[in-house]
Amino acid sequence: MSRVWKPVFWGLALAVLGLSLAPQDMPVPSTGWDKSNHLVGYSVLALAGLLAYPVRELRVISGLVAYGGLIELLQSFTGYRFAEWLDLLANAIGVLLGWGVWSLRNRFAVASLRP
Repeated sequence: MSRVWKPVFWGLALAVLGLSLAPQDMPVPSTGWDKSNHLVGYSVLALAGLLAYPVRELRVISGLVAYGGLIELLQSFTGYRFAEWLDLLANAIGVLLGWGVWSLRNRFAVASLRP
């Protein structure tokens, strides 16, 4: 199953990069609040990453937090985007939310196997 999720994960990672570096006047999907965009984006990215690489949990989680930091840094070089600590925090919380969903999924999957 992880073979299916690997291209999904990498596609989402590229989409997050593109959306994060796009000019702000470009129409992009939005929840209506910048920080919730980060939460949703990184939650979905974390869940897809964990489905793609299930035995590399901590690498996926730490890598995505670092990825969020890299994107914030790259935004500071654009001239039309700004790096924000609160965005990085929202990214990290989003990763943790995705990890939480992953953990609950695994817990319920194991519980359903018990007689």
